[in-house]
Amino acid sequence: MTARRFVTAALLVAASMVQHVQAAAPQVIKVGVSPGAHAEIMDEVRRVAASRGLTLDVVVFDQPEHIDAALAAKQIDAASCEDEPRFETQRKQHSFALTSVATTVTFPIALYSRKLTNLGQLQRGATIAIPDDREGTARALILLQNFTLLTFRDTPGLHATLADITSNRLNLKIRQVPRARLVDTLNSVAFAVIDSDDAARAGLYPARDSLGLEDARSPYANVLTVRDADRTQPWVAQLVAAYHSLDVAHFILTRYQDSVRRPW
Repeated sequence: MTARRFVTAALLVAASMVQHVQAAAPQVIKVGVSPGAHAEIMDEVRRVAASRGLTLDVVVFDQPEHIDAALAAKQIDAASCEDEPRFETQRKQHSFALTSVATTVTFPIALYSRKLTNLGQLQRGATIAIPDDREGTARALILLQNFTLLTFRDTPGLHATLADITSNRLNLKIRQVPRARLVDTLNSVAFAVIDSDDAARAGLYPARDSLGLEDARSPYANVLTVRDADRTQPWVAQLVAAYHSLDVAHFILTRYQDSVRRPW
């Protein structure tokens, strides 16, 4: 072998070794999350994923409303920050090429009362309070229907309003109240339907303090999202499997005692 051929062969071997090292280097997947439970749970997901060969970088956004845009702009690779209806609204409103690939957790709305210890004590004609915004009203009506307190037409789906109610077997008086003021109504109503965040700020937790709470498999379950172009990438399936692992399920149950629910 001539000197030139030897050098060429050596360079090819070196290039091959560099390519092999680069291919073997772990891929780091950036996951954007909102502060609080999403971030805490994703830290546990990161631990599980690392044990399976997937490296995650958990990026906490102080302004969660920017997460979808960051995902669309390729600043992060996946996101865990919002429920399915809210994600779909953002995706359509901004024409984001994003998709949900799995459910994560449900932060349940629940029925809270300072007058009742169970729904069997609810009197005919009692006054109850629900959120006055469009999404909050619809979500509350779904919960009330699940507890057989009323029914409404199927056609509105997740956009039901008081006008869609078809039966109200106890003739309940329904007051629509801004979310921030729902806790204040507890001294004057039979019960109030309050979301997880507002309840927590008042020291109330669904699993401990409510008369009844939303099912884990609610249409308002939160979702893990990625860009459309990445949905079939192997790391997406790995990330979902890590999130849906027994270790993460155990962490959610022991950390939140069913006040954060698992829909998978």
